[in-house]
Amino acid sequence: MSPVTLTSDSRDALTAGRLGHLATINPDGSPQVSVVWIGLDGDDIVVGHLMGGRKVTNIARDSRVALTVEASGANPVGMANYLIVQGTARLVEGGAPELLQRLAETYVGPGVKFPPFDNPPAGHVIHITANRIGGIGPWAD
Repeated sequence: MSPVTLTSDSRDALTAGRLGHLATINPDGSPQVSVVWIGLDGDDIVVGHLMGGRKVTNIARDSRVALTVEASGANPVGMANYLIVQGTARLVEGGAPELLQRLAETYVGPGVKFPPFDNPPAGHVIHITANRIGGIGPWAD
């Protein structure tokens, strides 16, 4: 699949400070879901992860992911807006503490120190390229 361009509405939903739900694929084909802080780096959706973990090992093996996030507003019949991204993830070593510090300003509050300890591991930044956008809202197909 070819990458899709994030619209201003989808970008707003992805940066509104709502938790994302990142689904990766376990070795046996079953889904694995993590609740994550999300941000943007250009057209990539980014997630920071300090340590190794299931989502990191799953992405290293199979780059297909899905991400959902609730959004503000509702459709004409009252169903709450939400964004679904199907995409391809790539791991970039390092940079997780810096990304998490930036996202903490939105998710925790201004002036917070995150991670809340000295010398955090460099971790990984997960970059997600959207191949399909769906859900309920102005970004839906």
